[in-house]
Amino acid sequence: MAGADIQEPPPTVGGRQGGPLIVTEDADLLDDLLRLCAAAGATPEVRHSVPERGGGWETAPLVLVGDDAARRVRGATRRRGVVLVGRDQDDPGVWQRAVVIGADHVLMLPDGEQWLVDRIADVAEGVGRPALTVGVIGGRGGAGASTLACALAVTSAREGLRTLLVDADPLGGGLDVLLGGEGADGLRWPAFAGSRGRVGSGALEESLPRLHSLRVLSWDRGDRVAVPPQAVRAVLAAARRRGGTVVVDLPRRIDDGVAEALAQLDLGLLVVPAELRAVAAAGRVASAVGMVLRDLRLAVRGPYPPGLDDREMARLLGLPLAGEVPVEPALLRPDGGKEPPGSGRGPLARFCTGFWERALIEAGAA
Repeated sequence: MAGADIQEPPPTVGGRQGGPLIVTEDADLLDDLLRLCAAAGATPEVRHSVPERGGGWETAPLVLVGDDAARRVRGATRRRGVVLVGRDQDDPGVWQRAVVIGADHVLMLPDGEQWLVDRIADVAEGVGRPALTVGVIGGRGGAGASTLACALAVTSAREGLRTLLVDADPLGGGLDVLLGGEGADGLRWPAFAGSRGRVGSGALEESLPRLHSLRVLSWDRGDRVAVPPQAVRAVLAAARRRGGTVVVDLPRRIDDGVAEALAQLDLGLLVVPAELRAVAAAGRVASAVGMVLRDLRLAVRGPYPPGLDDREMARLLGLPLAGEVPVEPALLRPDGGKEPPGSGRGPLARFCTGFWERALIEAGAA
């Protein structure tokens, strides 16, 4: 019924599942529904009445019943994911017909078109649990946020999770460079600058460079230093629908695009070196970020000066403590080491593994 959520289809192994079933004899309504299915990238099955038992009525991830066909589907097996679609906003009888056929939702066109496109795209893509999305931001310049973001992504991918690393800092030099993949084939942020509405999650994943078993969305070497907030929203929403984990490397300045990224996060890590001056700077960052993101945690980088430790820093900043980010000796060499941050079994990798274990349990995804 109105306002009720349609049960999401279970995630499929390796990608897409079947398209919706459309039941209608209204030619105009069918044209509209076929158009919306095409916009969502789905191929529907079309029937004038309920298919034979064992057919599409039971197996389709979503059933769209035209108001003209409501009487013909009476008596069909009750199931989740049935939407009664009509046009007459002033017809009070539509609600009674929806109850009779067990519809989860009543939808009127054209007002409900975007909602319906989103639902069709969800079932076509096999959407399940959204990705656990973590943002990493430095409390001051040079705090090591980008290194930690890469390490978290590399560790997640090594654990077998579908992983996307997003570089939201156009002035950071490029996470693809940090991962040794600046020449890798695939799209960068400027290619998505015109994105609006819904971006296909499968198409997004396949279009990005694949480095160290994860996908990376970074910046090219061109002059563009921002994409519109609508594009940030569309791209990150697509990334989350794909499931697994998404790690976002954030700049310290908060503009409209960064605010859109913050709104997509499940939690954030504020990386702060153990210095009083860094704590002062991080306080300003935390205040700005906290206006959008509720769950912001402190990740401390030692060594500590006398009289200052991780718990005292957490108290000063008023943030829960996520832990101490260890130094990776290999990353201190002039060449930065041959492997990306978080590789192998060093202290940084162990920190990231422990972080994911706790975060996934908290999110109910483990």
